[in-house]
Formats: sequence, structure tokens, C-alpha cells
Amino acid sequence: MQTIEAHGARIPLLGLGTWELRGRQCARLVEQALRLGYRHIDTAQIYENERDVGEGIRASGIKRSEVFVTTKVWMAHFAPNDLQRSVKESLVKLRLTDVDLLLLHWPNPQIPLSETLGALCRVKQEGYTRHIGVSNFTVALIEAAVQFSTEPIVTNQIELHPYLDQSKVIAACKRHGISITAYCPIARGRAGSDEVLARIGRGHGKTASQVSLRYLVQQGFVVIPRTSRVERLSENMAIFDFELTAKEMDEIRGLAHASGRLLDVAWAPRWD
Repeated sequence: MQTIEAHGARIPLLGLGTWELRGRQCARLVEQALRLGYRHIDTAQIYENERDVGEGIRASGIKRSEVFVTTKVWMAHFAPNDLQRSVKESLVKLRLTDVDLLLLHWPNPQIPLSETLGALCRVKQEGYTRHIGVSNFTVALIEAAVQFSTEPIVTNQIELHPYLDQSKVIAACKRHGISITAYCPIARGRAGSDEVLARIGRGHGKTASQVSLRYLVQQGFVVIPRTSRVERLSENMAIFDFELTAKEMDEIRGLAHASGRLLDVAWAPRWD
């Protein structure tokens, strides 16, 4: 599995997103993904499936050292003492001694960012996670996070697909050596029926969804598509054996402008 490096973290470019997956279905998909060659599993406290993800990892038989595990702290747990307690609970559910990457799931303007980041850095220093990051952070919040954090921030996990222009956030992260992890990389299924992506895919013997994923990983972004179908796991993996041309990349990039979805990333909640 190809990886990208950011501040010492080697993150597999393809991961399995587990949002809305629970119970036996979740555990089975995690197990099958790892057996097929996935080495990156993404979960979160709010998904209420960390226990199931842990079961899938153990059932796969893949060594823990070979699996990159990400979980996310929910915004209701951003007060320093609550953050540490919630991380310990996540590890108990996952039955792991640590995770590879721990993220702040969403900004919480009710709690000073400096306090939350201080607590996040402490749980890293105490060995509960190997790396830290953020999710859904704007340009302003990225700048603040870099200022407040005493540990390297390795990723910003954001919604990213061909219909959404996140160029300002991406540029801010790049300035600080922060990688981008794309959730909803197939735009909740929309990419799968896109005529432009399908036409480009036919030229490579690929599906429209595979083209959407390839478009992102070819730019060095991590993608974590979620699927509830085992057969889709293999399809999502088959994105590393072809390359989009510069013309095709530009054509796909134009889909975001056509959709009109340019995020106003200048907005940021208040912090002290």
C-alpha cells in the first residue's frame, strides 16, 4: 500500500472509512478490508463502532504493527480532563494500547482551542497515540492549531471530492507540512454516476468512482471511502495501477467550479 509522509507519520493513501457501520457488518468489513490489503482503518468516538473496528482488526490476523488506526475525539469531550478520559475509553473499546492517529473531530468554539490542543498533545506524550491531527478545520483554525500545538499536526481530515473546492484549506495545510485526508471522496455516491468521470474511466478501464479516488490520491491526498459492500473493497483498491493525464485532471478539477461549491474557509469560531 502506498503511503504519504507528514511530520514522521507514514499514512497509507487508501483507508476504510467506517461511518454508519456498526456491529457484525462493521467488524466483517474491517476484517475483509485488511485481508485484501488495506492497512488504514478510520473510526471515531461518535460513530459508536470502535469496539466493532477492534474486533475486525483482531479477526483479520494482520499484525497490529502493520495496521494504521485512526480515531477521533468528539467535540463534547474537548475539555482537557474529559479528552483524556474519552481517549482511554476509546482504547479500551478498540482493545489497543495506542492508536496511530488521534484527531479532533470538529472545532468546538465553546472550549478554548489552546486548552484542547494542550490536552491532545499530552495524550500523545503519554503514549496513547503516535500522532495527532485535526478534522474539519478552516484556514484560520489551522493557523491557530499550529501556533498552540507543541506536537506536529500530521493531517486535517476534510470533506473532499471533485465537486468541492477546498483549495484554500489545502494550501494552508501544505504551508505547514500537514497532509490532507479526504472523507466522502466519492461525494456520497454522486461520483459513481458522473458522466465526465465515467467517460474518463472508460479510457482507463476504470469506473467513475475509481477515477474520483484516483484524482485525489494522485494529488497526494489520503482517501477513506466508506462502503457497506465487501465487493466494493477490491474496486476501491484498484486505483494505483493507472494515472490520469494533466488534461483529465484539469477536466475533473472543473467539476468543482461547475457545482459552485467553494467553501468560505475564512470563517472560524471564536477561541481565546
